[in-house]
Amino acid sequence: MTEKRRSGLFSTKLVAIAAVAGIVAGAAAVYVRETMSGNAAQTADAAVCEGTVEKAEALKDYFTGDVAAMIPISEPKRIQGLTFQDKSGQPMTMANFADKTVLINLWATWCVPCREEMPALNNLQKAAGSDGFQVLAINIDTGDVEKPQTFLEETGVDALGLYRDSSMGVFNQLKREGLAFGLPVTLLVDGKGCLIGNMNGPAVWDGTDAKALITAAASVPPKG
Repeated sequence: MTEKRRSGLFSTKLVAIAAVAGIVAGAAAVYVRETMSGNAAQTADAAVCEGTVEKAEALKDYFTGDVAAMIPISEPKRIQGLTFQDKSGQPMTMANFADKTVLINLWATWCVPCREEMPALNNLQKAAGSDGFQVLAINIDTGDVEKPQTFLEETGVDALGLYRDSSMGVFNQLKREGLAFGLPVTLLVDGKGCLIGNMNGPAVWDGTDAKALITAAASVPPKG
């Protein structure tokens, strides 16, 4: 009974925090690209990501409950240019995850909500991970690999792998693009690297609402 009560309280706490984060993110995400390069990028995104806005619209009923703070896109946007490393230090980009629906999550050991949601993300990967879906949790701790590696081992997070960017370049890029305002931040991306929705703040990623969203996102094809 004690464990169930704790789980319920944790879930309620995360939903409340995520809901507030979603409101803040939604208000802050209104910005204008003013440069020619920005216009060119928008044109390229529209070509590659044709139908993604319609896909996000088709999924809107799944942005509810534990994942209600997820904001669906309103214009095509491709997530590219993110560079990070795997556990062995080999360079990685989103091209390494082509043709997969990916839930990108940025986290750090000093971020308390991140630490609390990592086991849930691990459970989601175990439940839904496949050739068509992956949780991509990218650690942005500065310094060497020991601290995040020790955290994953001590908390039993064994299904996510250790991906990291000690330069925080991934976070800073998403911040410049109006997608990241703090930690944790989570992006739902389709197999072409096109953004479906983004969330600032934690969520109960192993709950019924999150699993339903991921199942639908991985199976709903873009229109067009």
